[in-house]
Amino acid sequence: MKYDVILAGVGGQGVLSVASIIAHAALSEGLEVRQSEVHGMAQRGGQVISHMRISDKKIAGDLVPKGGADMIIAMEPLEGLRYLSYLKPDGILVTSSEPFVNMPNYPETDKLQSTIKKLPKHKIIQTAVLAKEAGLAKAANTVMVGAASCYLPVKGASLEKIIADTFAKKDASVAAANTKAFKLGQVACKQAAVKSGK
Repeated sequence: MKYDVILAGVGGQGVLSVASIIAHAALSEGLEVRQSEVHGMAQRGGQVISHMRISDKKIAGDLVPKGGADMIIAMEPLEGLRYLSYLKPDGILVTSSEPFVNMPNYPETDKLQSTIKKLPKHKIIQTAVLAKEAGLAKAANTVMVGAASCYLPVKGASLEKIIADTFAKKDASVAAANTKAFKLGQVACKQAAVKSGK
């Protein structure tokens, strides 16, 4: 088994936190993980991309090849579309619906969503709404972990434990909110079938 993931977003959205949670959960199950991060501008709002490769055997390299990703996890829609060249023909884009407008010519949200909906496999998640329901607006990235968990080769229970352990260091209420955000993301993923643009 080998599963390649591209995680994309902008600085401040928690791309690297999401990558860390998934990597630690996979490692806890005895899987091999290779990860590489590329930062754009070293500030809030700059592009951030992480390559993650999960396997039950040794992995040769850190980087996901173009056309080799089983899934793109995008913290915002434009960044998800930016890395489509990495996605396999039968791969899935799991993206937040909320844009992070960090440039003057940022495309209209309707156009972004229309483009995403033409993809063979996609899942658009209302992360801001679900994070608010969980009681913590900053938990949008944890909602995305829950949404992606439907496709990752890692048990939901392992992801949930890593989330609980990670945020317990901060505060019990923060850990509880993030755990709830993860579960809401899982529900959002399971409620609707994968949308197909074809």
